[in-house]
Amino acid sequence: MASILAARLRPGAGVAGALHRRLWSSSSQDPAGPPPPPPSEAVDVEALLRDATVGAGPKPGPRPRPGPKSTSVLLFPGQGSQAVGMGRALLRYPGARALYEVAGRVLGYDLLELSLRGPREELERTERCQPALYVVSLAALEALRHLRPEVVDGCVAAAGFSVGEFAALVFAGALEFEEGLLAVRVRAEAMQEASAAVPSGMLSVLGRPQTQYKMACLDAREHCQSLGIKEPVCEVANYLFPDCRVISGHLQALHFLQKNASRYHFRRTRMLPVSGGFHTRLMEPALEPLDQVLKKIDLKKPLVSVYSNVNGSRYLHAKHIQQLLVKQVVFPVKWEQIMHAIYERRKGTEFPQTVEVGPGKQLGTILKNCNLKAWKAYSHVEVMGEEEEEEESPDV
Repeated sequence: MASILAARLRPGAGVAGALHRRLWSSSSQDPAGPPPPPPSEAVDVEALLRDATVGAGPKPGPRPRPGPKSTSVLLFPGQGSQAVGMGRALLRYPGARALYEVAGRVLGYDLLELSLRGPREELERTERCQPALYVVSLAALEALRHLRPEVVDGCVAAAGFSVGEFAALVFAGALEFEEGLLAVRVRAEAMQEASAAVPSGMLSVLGRPQTQYKMACLDAREHCQSLGIKEPVCEVANYLFPDCRVISGHLQALHFLQKNASRYHFRRTRMLPVSGGFHTRLMEPALEPLDQVLKKIDLKKPLVSVYSNVNGSRYLHAKHIQQLLVKQVVFPVKWEQIMHAIYERRKGTEFPQTVEVGPGKQLGTILKNCNLKAWKAYSHVEVMGEEEEEEESPDV
């Protein structure tokens, strides 16, 4: 099957409508013209793929450097932001429907039905959740292109939280939609299998300036050893914003931290709706399958700056993408560091628009706590929408 994203963006052509043009344009159409009307329920995906080409067009001339307010940053959420009903508000957009059609063929099950109606327990399974978040985020990108094309065209940087990094790289032209979906599926299935081997999870911790996370994790590991657990895992897995971390590891260690929260000056703790201790060595069994599938993908240098979860820096070479996407599975997510890298400005400089492309507003909340001034230019793409009463399911 031909690739939806087979046509790469040309240097200098910008990223406006990338997914849309690749899905809908043909050499006989004007890509700058109005989009076609939404299709009926039946979408001829094969026809879409056959017709998906990008004309060469005239070579663009030099453009003036845009000011900060006319540029944008796109953020793609990760696991934990999922919710039954996500994607409903996106079905009016042809490109979003086509992505779900192709995803169903690649995955072998109806991802759209699962996203819209659940059940929630199935959607939260890692092997289902990660592909669902990947697709809904790129479908939300298609909605954003329709609603605010200037935001897509003016994007200068992108970042994705954990699995969201795959969506950010697809947006930036580093890999194609089907390639990314295949990699996410392999990643999710391998992480699900690793999670099943050891009872583990993730604990969100809101602390105080005096909170000592390393000491707390050390005490929790010693507690696990007293229970007979060999080589227990308990460590910071996500750096979210000042005084907020996610700790990952054996369930017994996380329960110990919750029980002794006051001892470590934790203000609040909450177990996350994930199935395992992600971003720790508990996920080592998932490294080889992901590495093998990424080696088969022709990765390209991103056309806009994309920031790595592993080191908080932007990718400079295509070869780094494969290496760091594999490491990301067992390394902590340095999201706070990414926020500082993207939004570092001289005093008095305006901030770009920031749009969260996917379900929820969690990345917006993090941005608010990292950089209040940057957050004032934040918005998100609505993906939930209202379901028709006659279609309402008792499980939703």
